Amino acid sequence: MAEVEREAMEYDVVIVGAGPAGLSAAIRLKQLDADINVVVLEKGSEVGAHILSGAVLDPCGIDALIPDWKEKGAPITVPVKEDNFYMLGEAGQVRVPNFPMPPLMNNHGNYIVSMGNVCRWMAEQAEELGVEIFPGMACSELVYGENGEVKGVVAGEFGKEADGSHGASYEPGMELHGKYVFLGEGVRGSLSKQVIEKFKLGDGKEPQKYGLGMKEIWEIDPAKHKEGTVTHTMGWPLGKNAGGGSFIYHLDNNQVYVGFVVHLNYKNPYLFPYMEFQRFKHHPIVADLLEGGKRVAYGARAITEGGWQSMPKLVAPGVALLGCSAGMVNVPRIKGNHNAMLSGKAAAEAAFAAIQAGRSADELSDYEVDVRDGAIGADLKKVRNVKPFWSKYGLTASLMLGGLDMWTNTFGFSLFGTQSHGKTDAASTEEASKHEPFDYPKPDGKISFDRLTNVSFSMTNHEESQPPHLTLKDPEVPVKVDYAQYAGPSSRYCPAGVYEFVEDDAGKPKFVINFQNCVHCKTCDIKDPAQNIVWTTPQGGDGPNYPNM
Repeated sequence: MAEVEREAMEYDVVIVGAGPAGLSAAIRLKQLDADINVVVLEKGSEVGAHILSGAVLDPCGIDALIPDWKEKGAPITVPVKEDNFYMLGEAGQVRVPNFPMPPLMNNHGNYIVSMGNVCRWMAEQAEELGVEIFPGMACSELVYGENGEVKGVVAGEFGKEADGSHGASYEPGMELHGKYVFLGEGVRGSLSKQVIEKFKLGDGKEPQKYGLGMKEIWEIDPAKHKEGTVTHTMGWPLGKNAGGGSFIYHLDNNQVYVGFVVHLNYKNPYLFPYMEFQRFKHHPIVADLLEGGKRVAYGARAITEGGWQSMPKLVAPGVALLGCSAGMVNVPRIKGNHNAMLSGKAAAEAAFAAIQAGRSADELSDYEVDVRDGAIGADLKKVRNVKPFWSKYGLTASLMLGGLDMWTNTFGFSLFGTQSHGKTDAASTEEASKHEPFDYPKPDGKISFDRLTNVSFSMTNHEESQPPHLTLKDPEVPVKVDYAQYAGPSSRYCPAGVYEFVEDDAGKPKFVINFQNCVHCKTCDIKDPAQNIVWTTPQGGDGPNYPNM
């Protein structure tokens, strides 16, 4: 196939991803210099379409970026009024008192928000400052300069046929070049993954760890609604089978966010995270809340959980990783949006100083220093041992050891140093012969739902004529390894039902990829035991269209 010729546009800074990190960077650059040329490229159909987060927002990030956000009408209006934590058994629960919790776990001063709507508002602020934002523009390739530096991205390629050839309506897209390129793609971004590998940014770091977060929005009986209430649970139904827990946040308009997180280092390949979520909703305290209500949206995404010791080097020539592209989530707090905003601000300040000094396409080392030695580093260092304790010793021990460690870190030291994570989540999966299948109850269609029905509430759509964006390194591996050795966990760990094993005409298993269902969570790219599945970006505008996630 002949090499594609593309037009190129030049910018000072090219930003991939209109999430809290990318938008914060864009806003801060324009605050520093109204004449700096900044473009933000977003693969979703609109800003916010692919944003899914809990979310209880620590406002320290938005405070630093836009101090007068309240006066400007930011959709951050539901302060946390009540903080509850429960340990669940199958039929009951025990309330964990708040007073032994380390101070950093207190949600006083935080807000229940839709991060999708926060990002939509941030995009408006950015555009008022002169930032160019292009939604529906998936960035499919990196562009490298003569010396191997990241020089830009290819965005807006449309019209490929299923076999990769150029269809009648093919559009080659454009190259967008920048003095610096910021990657704010979120968890396991396809370009970020390439940059980390090419420049060996993960060398000397612990492997990144992940969780799968699933979320539904419910409209509930007004009599049961308690605006500003935050509830977290641990224990049932996961028990010793996997780490994780739930969140229930009462926002305004009689709506509740109901979410469930499963740590992806689980061993048993028969575990079905989506069905664990559906089973959880039948616990009495949840079922009573949801009875008579209506589910209005569903979505899922992976969450970075490796924290401080898994964060790769953040910069390479011409490029910087922002927010969840680098893994800046504070796991016990279940919060990363504040750090994403702070990282975008820090990257913008480093790039501005470099451009003012006449530099371009080098490493923004000031950004690296700011993140590691500043507020983000301080936030992540305090909780760095919670996740490894949980992985090694289980829930109860991790609560005690992790709690003690967070308390001592409040005073600037740790009794435990820095614990290691060990294996990747993919390598943690054990062969099916070592485990027994689970018997999950059938969804009732009122409180619990089958996967495909729920996926329809994510408003996901993909152009079916394009090449599948979920590719296999070796097409033989799913049947010979995934199915034969691990009982086909891809058919279970995907929260959107993308993967299934069916019988062919000869009665043998056949692997099917229903890429149209994909909600872009990246779990397959993370959890596949053989690391044979590779997530790449589909054409722009495809994927979920989340309303208020």
